[in-house]
Amino acid sequence: MKKFLIPLFLLFSFLAFSQEPTVVTGKVLNAANDLPIENAHIVNLNQVIGAVSGEEGNFEIKAEVNDTLYFSYLGFKSIRVRVTNDWLKFGEVKVKMTELGIALEEVVVSPIQLTGYLEIDAKNIPIYENYRYSISGLNQGYEGGEHSPNAISRALGAVFNPADALYNIFGQQPKQMKKLREMKQDDEIRNLLQSKFDRQTLMAVLGINRMDIDEVLRRCNYSTDFINTANDLQILDAMSGCYEEYKVLNR
Repeated sequence: MKKFLIPLFLLFSFLAFSQEPTVVTGKVLNAANDLPIENAHIVNLNQVIGAVSGEEGNFEIKAEVNDTLYFSYLGFKSIRVRVTNDWLKFGEVKVKMTELGIALEEVVVSPIQLTGYLEIDAKNIPIYENYRYSISGLNQGYEGGEHSPNAISRALGAVFNPADALYNIFGQQPKQMKKLREMKQDDEIRNLLQSKFDRQTLMAVLGINRMDIDEVLRRCNYSTDFINTANDLQILDAMSGCYEEYKVLNR
């Protein structure tokens, strides 16, 4: 009996050990000069968790073999790196990012000419009058204002036919859309999205393009001004709320 229990104990010990989360480590460097990049954003696209590189470019993040890590940093080209057995075996890996060359040929600045008279200046300064409003009895919100043309008709259209308009994006990619909730629950990802405006991380995690993101937000009655100016965290929250409403209405 004892001979049988010993292998069984070893088997359970091995299974418990194998289920522990694996953490990979590495260093993010500038490909041009091998200097460390601090505050580079790393997202595990499979597990939807994030991390940020430290002062010396060092980072660690939970990952398994074949997970894809997405590296991004302002002014550098974003890259994807696959986690391999060698990475887990030999430890720290150096990830080198290439700086983007941006040539500004001409910049046109249109200043606002202030006269000093409040009544005149108040008319010249652009004011965004976007707002969210709701219809009694519905959980959905709608964005109005001069940058949201036909908001009333689109809102009423959504009341009578709310689910069909989003089916091509939400309905055909349910697994990817479920990652919206996972992204909202990860504080590291929320922090990095708060400082981003390019939608690149959202597109990488969700597996959709920029046009799809804009179309989702338009179908959910967000104005063009919001779509163009919101940071990626605001876009994430807007898309997540829209997806949750879509699921309820599509049942």
